[in-house]
Amino acid sequence: MLEKTRGIVFRFVKYGDTSIIVTIFTESFGLQSYIVNGVRSKAAKSKIALYQPLTLLELVAYHKENNSIVRIKEAQCSYHYQHIPHDIRKSSIAMFLNEVINKAVKEQSHTENLCAFFFESFEILDRLTGGVENFHLVFLIRLSRHLGFGPQQNEDILEGRMLGESEELILNRMLTLEYGERLPMTPENRRNVLDAILRFFRMHIDTFGEIKSLSVLKEVLE
Repeated sequence: MLEKTRGIVFRFVKYGDTSIIVTIFTESFGLQSYIVNGVRSKAAKSKIALYQPLTLLELVAYHKENNSIVRIKEAQCSYHYQHIPHDIRKSSIAMFLNEVINKAVKEQSHTENLCAFFFESFEILDRLTGGVENFHLVFLIRLSRHLGFGPQQNEDILEGRMLGESEELILNRMLTLEYGERLPMTPENRRNVLDAILRFFRMHIDTFGEIKSLSVLKEVLE
């Protein structure tokens, strides 16, 4: 059956000589794998751009219960990023967050709300003119709430571990911070708060593991 849905690309892998299998988190069905033929051929180079990680899509796709891989009939970009591809801070944040959501988001209920969160958040990241350096911290707090283990207070994240007094104040403010809202902190403060939030994710997601892009992010935001 053909269905219309929005979706955000999580990742793709090569399949055969010219095809890919793309994993998309959809508004209607959660995580779905689709086979897309011919997009790696020389004649179709522009088409593979639709399936780069974090691309926001409008889809018409086949959907069958219990089918692990189905096909896309139509796909078009819902929002064209203007700044993320060209701004090193934004692109580093996006790369880091893409790795996080690939590890954190599995089979989900409330897929419509989570997909809307992704669409809104990455559009905001693309448009932000200030406060970019703290975007990922706010995003992680909000993501944890969508995943069902969001903190209500500092202690939920710290679990008895200690941060410096200034960093605990920062973390407490982070719980209600808006995207783009400025919150002064040193690079060391930001690193320590981020590490605390990532530990919090590991406590709740057994397979979360290490984030390979973390070192790049920390270097860029120094």
